[in-house]
Amino acid sequence: MDWKRVRASYPGASGTRSGLLACLPRGTSAAALALAVLISAGVSLSAQWLNTPNPGVPRTPDGKPDLAAPAPKAADGHPDLSGIWMPNTRTLQDLAAGVTGEVPYQPWAAQLVKDRANGARGKDDPAAYCVPGMPKLIVLPYPYKIYQMPGVTVILYEGFTTFRQIFTDGRPLPKDPQPSWLGYSVGKWEGDTFVVDTIGINDKTWMDNAGRPHSDALHTIERYRRRDIGTMEVTLTIDDPKAYTRPWTVSATPSRLIVGQDLLEYVCTENNRDVDHLFGDGQK
Repeated sequence: MDWKRVRASYPGASGTRSGLLACLPRGTSAAALALAVLISAGVSLSAQWLNTPNPGVPRTPDGKPDLAAPAPKAADGHPDLSGIWMPNTRTLQDLAAGVTGEVPYQPWAAQLVKDRANGARGKDDPAAYCVPGMPKLIVLPYPYKIYQMPGVTVILYEGFTTFRQIFTDGRPLPKDPQPSWLGYSVGKWEGDTFVVDTIGINDKTWMDNAGRPHSDALHTIERYRRRDIGTMEVTLTIDDPKAYTRPWTVSATPSRLIVGQDLLEYVCTENNRDVDHLFGDGQK
């Protein structure tokens, strides 16, 4: 699948994506997902922001990007995570993919996952209504762009055209946060790994397309380590004692650096015809 051509189709196909994400079978590949978007939308492949320069990317003697070069450093000496990245999406359909052993559900959470199995409650997923949510946002099959700055790291997500602010100015997490779709995030460095703690996510979001739930007590810990200039290691820890008996961790490694492209427009609500084809009662 030519991702340049797939991503070039975004404005016309954008309204169909959330429904496809909610109803495609578990394990659907990103390439098959993109193909389904193109087929269902029937749009032209007009390009946006392709073949853009990347002056900070080193080159091999033949002029190709040297993605195995050492990770760059920021002014403070930490690795610079800045760039446009394509996530590993394998945990979008099944957050437990690759997890050793059983997911440590509380009984009510285990039952809810069974009730939602095989798309049976797809209309209940807020993503079907173009509402972003954590932690699913970090593994959507669309690029994200990191701006690493003093005091804050900002991540722009092409999916849902949304953003997160991860504060690194020393502020603590709020003690009594007003629940929100993306929560409240602070970051710190542990060696060469950027650790992001997020709380305050409302309990309406699905953690994956299989319908794994969480409560308002969810605390996520993301870890980002830039192995080299072209590869980012990413892990996600779920810590939610109301929904799971212990914390558990999944790997979303690797994210890959995108060279020669930039984020494109994504308007989820435009031409969104998938909701009527999903199962369940929908939002009340």
